[in-house]
Amino acid sequence: MAAKDERGRSGEQRAAQYLSEAGYTVLARNWRCAFGEIDIVALRGEEVVIVEVKSRRSDAYGHPFEAVDAQKRARLWRLSTTWAAAHPAAARGRRLRVDIIGVTGRATATARIEHLEDVR
Repeated sequence: MAAKDERGRSGEQRAAQYLSEAGYTVLARNWRCAFGEIDIVALRGEEVVIVEVKSRRSDAYGHPFEAVDAQKRARLWRLSTTWAAAHPAAARGRRLRVDIIGVTGRATATARIEHLEDVR
């Protein structure tokens, strides 16, 4: 596995752990459909949270949040409604929300975690 892919997987694992510790219930990881992939699907209260995880060694080439532009956010919203349609029992009566988690640092275990909630 390429170092970039390993960093991404490790960052997603760290993000899932962070969410669990913050009271979220992780429902799915790396959910795929014809339109793309959702890194993490989590539940918090009455919200289904679609989480995009961006991992970086440093901010040298920009903050992780900068990698999620308007086009990517629109795609995440399309994916969120596709997930909800595929999982009606889990999504029924719940608000959909899209979040971004940035994981920045050389060692994922000690990397800085930043969580941006409810991106549009």
